[in-house]
Amino acid sequence: MTAQYVIGIDLGTTNSVLAYAALSDDAAQVQLLPIPQLVAAQTVESRPALPSFLYLAADHEVQNGLFRLPWDQSGRCAVGTAARSLAAEFPERTVSAAKSWLCHTRVDRRQPILPWQAPETVPQISPVAASRQVLEHLIAAWQQAFPDAPFQQQSIVLTVPASFDASARELTREAALEAGFPDSFLMLEEPQAATYSWLHRCGERWRKILRPADRLLVCDVGGGTTDLTLVEAAEDSGELALNRAAVGNHLLVGGDNMDLALAHHVAGLFAEQGLQLDPWQSVSLWHACRNAKEQLLAADGPAQQTISVPGRGRRLIGGLVSVVMERSHAADILLSGFFPASTLTDRPQRPRSSGFRELGLPWEADTAITRHLAAFLATSGNETPVSHVLFNGGVFRSPLLRQRLLDQLQQWFPGRPPVSVDGGDDLDFAVARGACYYGWTRLHGGVRIRGGAARSCYVGIETAGLALPGIGRPLKALCVAAQGMEEGTAVDVPSAEVGLVVGEPARFRFFGAAGRKQDRPGDLLTRWAADELIETDSLEATLPANEDSEDGWVPVRFHTQLTELGILELWCVHAASGRRWKLEFSVRDELSATS
Repeated sequence: MTAQYVIGIDLGTTNSVLAYAALSDDAAQVQLLPIPQLVAAQTVESRPALPSFLYLAADHEVQNGLFRLPWDQSGRCAVGTAARSLAAEFPERTVSAAKSWLCHTRVDRRQPILPWQAPETVPQISPVAASRQVLEHLIAAWQQAFPDAPFQQQSIVLTVPASFDASARELTREAALEAGFPDSFLMLEEPQAATYSWLHRCGERWRKILRPADRLLVCDVGGGTTDLTLVEAAEDSGELALNRAAVGNHLLVGGDNMDLALAHHVAGLFAEQGLQLDPWQSVSLWHACRNAKEQLLAADGPAQQTISVPGRGRRLIGGLVSVVMERSHAADILLSGFFPASTLTDRPQRPRSSGFRELGLPWEADTAITRHLAAFLATSGNETPVSHVLFNGGVFRSPLLRQRLLDQLQQWFPGRPPVSVDGGDDLDFAVARGACYYGWTRLHGGVRIRGGAARSCYVGIETAGLALPGIGRPLKALCVAAQGMEEGTAVDVPSAEVGLVVGEPARFRFFGAAGRKQDRPGDLLTRWAADELIETDSLEATLPANEDSEDGWVPVRFHTQLTELGILELWCVHAASGRRWKLEFSVRDELSATS
């Protein structure tokens, strides 16, 4: 059956959104799908976004059917608005930021670890399963709205952060396939999706806004993460084209940090009244501060906002305790803490840490987004200034925060001060809209952002030499894919033969680099700075041996392929026999081997 619709899905850290357009239309008419969800026990309403929160129901809640949905009568899990609300009262039963856990390489993301550090009495699920359940909810919402257009038969585009490494992308793909996505679905980087949303909004006017050599900074600050991308305009055969030039690291700093900073300030106001908040009230305060931030920093926000939390004292049970936060104080806290005045030579600060640290998500130690931006621009080349800025993410709904970051960029590049392009008012929905428009242009034609691989990719090769007791052999890094490698292309990596260990357990190590644009397949690195090459997941696997194996290894060369779906495949080729082993940049329990 031919697809009737193209569907763009933003699987967000804080909110998830679905946009769609009919493929039969001559022009892309992108619309948002209202998503039915529980907003309270036994209360279903449709909202434009689905909060990416899961509440794991207690046995008595399941028995009483408090969280049943038309398409899920089990009631074991609530996804969306109700789950986010319940996080204040039952944080130990609420899963949040599952998307951020997908790229946390120091945990097994297939194991049931969420909610993090939940008591033994609470069932846990894996980050992959949590992401799958959010996607399953979106699919069910689609099927309810369009019963004659099966989801799996549509053209689907799912977004991921540009900073996701190959392992996190593979895990996202796995969650999507388990949820019911078709095998042919595409993945698109979120900043590119935001840019496509702007292109759709502009139409052909974008060609008058940008000119060759212009650099568009896409600054996406959402609830849990910050994503930075540079898109360059260039002339190609007399036409203006767009190329994704650089992507930043996955930065765990965003609106959630801002809410917590405000909550810390408000807790001090409560303390001045003699009220010390307990952990339960502190979580409730965090959520209350999120709502207060959105109200106070709005363009027409009030001068002050009352913030209340449930009372816990003998005389306060069932009541509320409140304080008043001033708009000016909230602005000072967020501007100084997250957008402080910086120079282009400033770098994120790394304070001395304790020798022991509680395990959990690797939140950024420095919350100054301006310093992270300076570091990103340094790695992508400051010799060409930023000319335009596209803001995206819920944080930048605030005109105050948009203007502060724009002022900072204009101080950095005074020769031709950067200007902000109009991304519209619905910054929470731009990624889904842009993903939908991208899918529509693939089938109908239109402007495309060329980007390819966001990072150069390397395999670790152990050097030969005398063994020393207790000391591992030095490691070299062989470039097998250059940054910018286009989807649907392949390359034979020029290098000397490398010994591939077969027939016994072996550890395969992979690395990525966003700042080494000069490296090409076949380049062998013997040394690099600590922050230049970032190790992704090392893989433990046993590849099958054959009659050509000598002493447990075979000589191979590498062949790299980046599929149309954005999956990077590394083939190890034994020239004498023609046998090939495929090592996927993923976190599968076993590497696939193909002859």
